[in-house]
Amino acid sequence: MELSLAVLVVLALVLAAEFVNGWTDAPNAIATVVSTRVLSPTRALLLASVLNVLGTMSGTAVAATIGKGIIRPDAVNVYTVGAAMVGIVFWSTLAWYYGLPTSESHALIAGLTGAGLATAGPQVLLWAGWKKVLIGLLFSTFLGFLGGLCIMAFIYRCWARASPATVRRLFGKLQVLSAAFMAFSHGSNDGQKFIGAFTLVLLLSGAIPTFHVELWVVLLCAALMGIGTAVGGWRIVKTMGLRLTKLEPVHGFAAETGAALTIVLASQFGIPLSTTHTINTSIMGVGATRRFSAVRWGVSRNIVLAWVLTFPVCGLIAWLVATLTRTFLS
Repeated sequence: MELSLAVLVVLALVLAAEFVNGWTDAPNAIATVVSTRVLSPTRALLLASVLNVLGTMSGTAVAATIGKGIIRPDAVNVYTVGAAMVGIVFWSTLAWYYGLPTSESHALIAGLTGAGLATAGPQVLLWAGWKKVLIGLLFSTFLGFLGGLCIMAFIYRCWARASPATVRRLFGKLQVLSAAFMAFSHGSNDGQKFIGAFTLVLLLSGAIPTFHVELWVVLLCAALMGIGTAVGGWRIVKTMGLRLTKLEPVHGFAAETGAALTIVLASQFGIPLSTTHTINTSIMGVGATRRFSAVRWGVSRNIVLAWVLTFPVCGLIAWLVATLTRTFLS
């Protein structure tokens, strides 16, 4: 089926949002392994790109939640999705400029919600999908923090008598595995979200008869995310890996493993959580095992502020754009 110009523009906006996701969210997977100097930025990027793609191809439960579980597909149109993408691109680019990691998960959910409300009113919202979003908030905040803290405490207990050189050598090797696990988990959850949005546009335009994720959509979105990380990911890597707390390979291993376990668990149940929240809170948990002051809480405050503002800002922008579009087209 031939796609109209409007549909092509909206699909381009989805890809732009996926590209920005590479700026602000995908660097989560490699921030700690780069900051501990276990891998060079180039090798870490290659590792993250490959494992992100594999993770994205591991299932479609999260994509289905985003594409047909947050708002009613039969009550919206392609312009609704386009309005949501405008809010995401604007807010995420602004946060990236200041080196703040934002949650593309929350930006996407807030954008679809705001645009959906402008298009069809409150009845557009689906409680089943929103319940998973709320569960995801608990997963990313509390399980991320506790995962990093508990794994780090276990390592302290088991290797208390080992020399610092031995610990650094051992966990320098293990961190490559934990970084790969983190990248895979990121793809299994976060990589699927814009794939869900892209597929939703295809469904609304009539290009596909039912909601079904095609392989070419997976590969296209994964590639755009990897390119975005290569172009501008260093700002976020620096904030998370260097400014939040001082990290050694053992800390990076604990943070990545704790976050990745949380994300994979959520992905199995189709729960769209924020990988940004998860890895950041896991890093905070790891830092807190040394001493509470080891975490730079001023930096943490700015990150949390960006998280809090993501929902209202993206929702409002999407609502305004959808309202203006509907007025213009009517």
